Amino acid sequence: MKQKETQQETMSKEKRVVFFEGKSWYHRTKELQDDLTTKYGKKGGFETPEEAEKSYWEYEKRYQKKQRNLQIAKMQKTDVMLGDYLEYWFENIFSPRIETTTRMVGAYTLYNLILPSMEADIKLKYISVEYLDALLERVAKICPSAGNKGRELLSIAMKDAAGDKFISYNPMPETKPYPRAKPKVRVLGKEKLKVFLEAASKNPWYLEILLGLFCGLRKGEILGLKFQDFDFEKQTVRISRQLVGNLKLKEKEFTVTEYAVIERNPKTENSYRILRVPKVVMREVKRRQQLIELRKTDPGIEYKNFDYVCCQENGEPRSLTAMNQALTKICNRNGLPNITVHGLRHMFATILIELGVPLFKISGLLGHSSVHTTYEYYCEIMDEQDKIIAFVNNTFVPQQTGTEG
Repeated sequence: MKQKETQQETMSKEKRVVFFEGKSWYHRTKELQDDLTTKYGKKGGFETPEEAEKSYWEYEKRYQKKQRNLQIAKMQKTDVMLGDYLEYWFENIFSPRIETTTRMVGAYTLYNLILPSMEADIKLKYISVEYLDALLERVAKICPSAGNKGRELLSIAMKDAAGDKFISYNPMPETKPYPRAKPKVRVLGKEKLKVFLEAASKNPWYLEILLGLFCGLRKGEILGLKFQDFDFEKQTVRISRQLVGNLKLKEKEFTVTEYAVIERNPKTENSYRILRVPKVVMREVKRRQQLIELRKTDPGIEYKNFDYVCCQENGEPRSLTAMNQALTKICNRNGLPNITVHGLRHMFATILIELGVPLFKISGLLGHSSVHTTYEYYCEIMDEQDKIIAFVNNTFVPQQTGTEG
């Protein structure tokens, strides 16, 4: 009995769809009536929670199918508007059959690109190639990928509309095509990322790599970080500067006479931000702080205290190319495709996407100038099936550090 109670507690916490009562497992039931009201009940007699859960989802599938059929039958009796149909279709037909990440990019495409671009809504049965072409032309002006993603979503919606007899023919195949944007983002898959992190944990650039992967910082933002930017009590970091190259060119020529790394304000106004920092990163910041304190007391080092987290042995800032060079070395030594600091930032965004973080929040965390920028970078990544979040977490990240060059 104790074992069954433990199973019951586990199921109630994790799935919340089955329960143990008397001498068997049960699940809740709901049945849709013809008047669209729902009749609730329960079904029991199952020997295991798995059997009860399987039955639950069979009931749920029947319920959703009947709900959709009744709703469609009701809508077919009215002259439904295109905008209303698209919202109904996205929430009730499209969303239940897709991945969360695909829903995220689809929702942005519909609610932020397509619907706001509809200058005049029309009845669904009157849509034409000309109307859809004009709509997509306006959508395509918003950002480079908008035309392709907008046409892709409308094509699926109109195919379903034709299949459910809302329209007599589907005009989408005759609309103007928009080229599919080539993905700008390279991310490592599960196994390669595991190899990469194992190698990075033994490298002097481990902290900087974690800041790119788990905080999504730009290269200049990482190099510009100071210990004063970290709040160890609140476990946060403030992004308020970046390091950039300052070139002086010989007058009327293109030869460099002077080069220096200098501090500048962040890239955009939205790049000023405070981020929560994972414990594994804060632990590495502490270790770096201890290492630098030792350097300060070394009589053989004339240390210049600029408070930089990422610095040379004498405290001077690192060059702008050093981190990418270190990443290239790690990748080459471990048979991995080359990845840059910006690639780490892309993987951070991918993790957030897989966690279902809303696009506007991802945009804020990355410090993008607008949500359209985030959409443009990651709309293709959102459709990828190679999930990495399952093992990229604090329990996986190697704890040891070393001094491999």
